[in-house]
Amino acid sequence: MDPTCAGFGDGGAHPEAPDRPHWAARVENRVNLAVGGLLRACGFQVRIQPFHGYGTPGKIRVLAKLLYAPPGSPANFYARPLHDMRGLALRGFRSFTSSVAIHHSATVTAGGQRFTVNADRTGIIDAVLPADLPPGECTVEISLGDGSAVSAPVTVFDPAQPIGIVSDVDDTVVVTMLPRPLLAFWNAFIVHQSSRRVVPGMPALYETLRRTYPGAPFLYLSTGAWNTYPVLRRFLHRNGYPTGPMIMTDWGPTDTGFFRSGRAHKRDSLRHLARDFPQIRWLLIGDDGQHDPEIYGEFAAELPDSVAGVAIRQLSPQQQVLSHFGVSPLPFKASRSEHHPVSAPDGFGLINGLRRLGLLRGARDKD
Repeated sequence: MDPTCAGFGDGGAHPEAPDRPHWAARVENRVNLAVGGLLRACGFQVRIQPFHGYGTPGKIRVLAKLLYAPPGSPANFYARPLHDMRGLALRGFRSFTSSVAIHHSATVTAGGQRFTVNADRTGIIDAVLPADLPPGECTVEISLGDGSAVSAPVTVFDPAQPIGIVSDVDDTVVVTMLPRPLLAFWNAFIVHQSSRRVVPGMPALYETLRRTYPGAPFLYLSTGAWNTYPVLRRFLHRNGYPTGPMIMTDWGPTDTGFFRSGRAHKRDSLRHLARDFPQIRWLLIGDDGQHDPEIYGEFAAELPDSVAGVAIRQLSPQQQVLSHFGVSPLPFKASRSEHHPVSAPDGFGLINGLRRLGLLRGARDKD
């Protein structure tokens, strides 16, 4: 059976590629092939960086990246556990200097079954597998032909769960200002990973949501590059955010242009979630500095029955200027008044707003 079956997530599938990829993508492919050949000649080995996947009983989405590592590197070179905080001492640029192993095959063992999957031209494994795992936190094994293997987390959503949370990352849970051209470079390549700051009150909001809706899935939807995944995963863990899958993208050229569209990535991901989990109504959390109000508003108008509510963190005027060179927040547009967002400058204000709407009904008794 083809593991990348259609109808769940994007299954590694991308928009139909043109007959001849964009020249920038062709150049990147040649560079990656040449660098990979040189590294293999020098004894470098392919290693697996697992990402947090998700699914339902009967079908899961497995995410990982294949990268080259120095000779003699252990199998878990790119798979350090959450409690290992050594990675936080690294400067961000080191996350962007590893070379990817493109079109390399791997084996996924899940639910007593084995599947062969392949990395794409950027080293990403994004495979949908017909594996039957119980609801809750699970693990699958990803292995290579040389015998090296790592465990990858997979959250299996309970089909009976009515509410799920989709959260933006940059300037919603962590103060990074990553979308801003100049500060993006500073934060991603210069600032120590341990110096990133939490958005006030947001861990309290997420903990309140977790207690109000036990078992509700938390997904972190970001336009950030997969290269930053280890940093963000440890940041969320260290600051008390609920664990959950991350749906990210990759920087660089595509088959159709120089850069991927962050807005298209978010729009498509939300539509996939609505299609793949029709029983879940999503609480959408983001900020008003970039395109979250527009994207969430469009989604609420298009699929109102898939939306439980919208919470938008308000950026300060200074942050708005850095975000889109204007002092006013970007507008939210939805066709139904019940989807007008709750807005506040921090998580504490959003807690109060969501309680007034009844979306955190009974949360005080659970605190």
